[in-house]
Amino acid sequence: MVVSEDLQRFGNHLIVGICGTVLSDDDKRILSELKPVGVIFFAKNFLDGQPYEVWLESFQKLNQQIREYAERDSMFITLDHEGGRVVRTPLPITRFPYALLLGGYARQVGKATALELKSLGINLSWSPVADIFSHPQNPIIGPRAFGRTPETTAEAVCAYYRGLQEEGILGCAKHFPGHGDTSKDSHLELPILNLSLEDLSIREVIPFKALISEGIPVIMTAHILFPQIDSHVPATLSPAILKEILRDELGFRGVVVSDDLDMKAVSDMFIQRGTVARAVNAGCDLFIISRNLNSVSIERTYQMAEDFADSLRTGSLDELVVVAARERIAKLLAVTPQYSIQALDKDILERHAELAIACCFQGNRE
Repeated sequence: MVVSEDLQRFGNHLIVGICGTVLSDDDKRILSELKPVGVIFFAKNFLDGQPYEVWLESFQKLNQQIREYAERDSMFITLDHEGGRVVRTPLPITRFPYALLLGGYARQVGKATALELKSLGINLSWSPVADIFSHPQNPIIGPRAFGRTPETTAEAVCAYYRGLQEEGILGCAKHFPGHGDTSKDSHLELPILNLSLEDLSIREVIPFKALISEGIPVIMTAHILFPQIDSHVPATLSPAILKEILRDELGFRGVVVSDDLDMKAVSDMFIQRGTVARAVNAGCDLFIISRNLNSVSIERTYQMAEDFADSLRTGSLDELVVVAARERIAKLLAVTPQYSIQALDKDILERHAELAIACCFQGNRE
């Protein structure tokens, strides 16, 4: 298949998931035709239940294949790795507890986590969660948040991010402008938060603002509708949220990435014509398509790529906006380390396990 240049340009804005521990034909097609700028890994990409050396060698071969098919020396190699229930890797990679339990250990845990991620070739962690644990029945954030107030959350997320930085891992603040007060899971449906601009400014965006001051390079959007701010589309598609609040008011100059477009909150929207263009024009630079939640995700991936290409040809997608987004991504990729995969010493992993236990004891006392 001959792939148009405009179709391939979508790859400069794409983080894509891989189906298993070896590349499938669909994986090879996406990597070789769209040439995504990055990949996102999940538990299915690791040989769980195998000895450390065995699953690590398998994962190393998978990474080599990915780069060969994508024909990219530099890529964003990414993982959701927060601790608690959001851990994709097999043992002996450390099981740190939920962020809410880290307290004064946040920086140490960030540093230890980064060291382990580097050993897996990961250079971008989809963390820290900058949401606030403000809704007690929140089904998706809850203790993934670092705190129950804006102030405690801001302090802890910045400490964790400094730990990531110290070991050379890029961080991403998520889910802007705040997912902590929802009572619905955006993996399953579109949450609606009836918060005003003032509500956001005095609570939800405070941790994000602190991380922007720390130089966080990437911020992830929330698939949430805020009808008092934009009654038409969720944050991922909203210029009022991504341009006016994130860019203009908070002064963020880094890369804006969507949460997974396979999530039910937005998955139907993103197979409608013009939606990708709308998101880019609104201020979203980079898109995650995990292929982890949707069995027909290769078709959806190509539908979105074709929508992007068609919108460029018709002019509904502003060329200047695309160039600016591409430049932000390229600038970040240019300073993103490319790590080789190697086993960690047993004593390092033992120290990290002790740190995880210390966090749990502290969290239980609090």
